[in-house]
Amino acid sequence: MAKLKRICVYCGSGAGTDPAYAAAAKILGQSMAEQDIELVYGGGSVGLMGITAQSVIDHGGRVTGVIPHFLKEREVMLDSVQKLIITQDMHERKRKMFDCAQAFVALPGGIGTLEELVEMLTWAQLGRHKKPVLLANINEFWDPLMTLLDHMRDEQFIRNGMEVNHLATSDPNQIVSMLQQAANVLDDAALADETCNEPLNKF
Repeated sequence: MAKLKRICVYCGSGAGTDPAYAAAAKILGQSMAEQDIELVYGGGSVGLMGITAQSVIDHGGRVTGVIPHFLKEREVMLDSVQKLIITQDMHERKRKMFDCAQAFVALPGGIGTLEELVEMLTWAQLGRHKKPVLLANINEFWDPLMTLLDHMRDEQFIRNGMEVNHLATSDPNQIVSMLQQAANVLDDAALADETCNEPLNKF
């Protein structure tokens, strides 16, 4: 049985129009801090990214931010995180976030959040990892994506043996416990994250 130490949260650099999104980000951050689970995220201080990270910090938790050099100003890098990894580009950022994390959560967000989420689902579909992936379906935000996945199955673009497996909940209070339950059936090797301890890149 594996204990989660780090969760990667994908989310928007904006807060969205529904206050429920920010409320969910705060709850998730608090839950992670209270259960001694480190946040791995995109390194920004704005939008849901900043809200989630600040909630973890405010409740005594640890945060690792991963941000490419060219986004340091646009996403207003959060300097109060305990660890900041600056990458050369988006590809290295996404790989580092994957390597550091043992599970993934997608809060509401834009096309960048969608891309990061779908990449993790694709890698899992292709057998490249077994780390749990959860959609935080706050006020049905991710319903259109789940409908599209069902349509792909109906049209047999997602076939038997190539399932796209993910968790989903509309209750932010359930996110951490659902991910931990999913991790309980995995061994430590499936959740390995040693590369997160590598020295930071400097650019």
